[in-house]
Amino acid sequence: MIEASTSSTGIVIVDHGSRFSAANGMLLEVVAVFKRVSGYKIVQAAHMEIAEPSIARAFAACVHQGAKAVIVHPYFLSPGRHSTTDIPRLVAEAAQDHPGIGYHVTQPLGIHEAIARVMMERITDCISQQYTCAACANRSCEPNANASFTDS
Repeated sequence: MIEASTSSTGIVIVDHGSRFSAANGMLLEVVAVFKRVSGYKIVQAAHMEIAEPSIARAFAACVHQGAKAVIVHPYFLSPGRHSTTDIPRLVAEAAQDHPGIGYHVTQPLGIHEAIARVMMERITDCISQQYTCAACANRSCEPNANASFTDS
């Protein structure tokens, strides 16, 4: 069993990985927020594929920072092949290089009221900005693509 200590437990937050650097960079922001909110001292980002750092590198970085155990969280919405098969396999492979270090892979984000609250915040923000929020401004949407929506 892994003892949950914020000083000797490493956390690896894993996303899929992307060819778009902005998408990969967002995971670094997620890690920074998680580290600040959680109190864990050893928190690393990893990408399952396509981009670096890999799960193996992030696992090793945790161990090098003093982690006696590593908990890996798939930053995915739902359980699928990646979060139930691929990531656990990659973590087990990474752990082979670090005998004596316990590890565990959590469930993905899944169904949780906090996610529903975030969804509602995003929707409310979009509505309050009359469907011209910053997220839409960063896309190649036509300016009047949302003109048919009304706040009723």
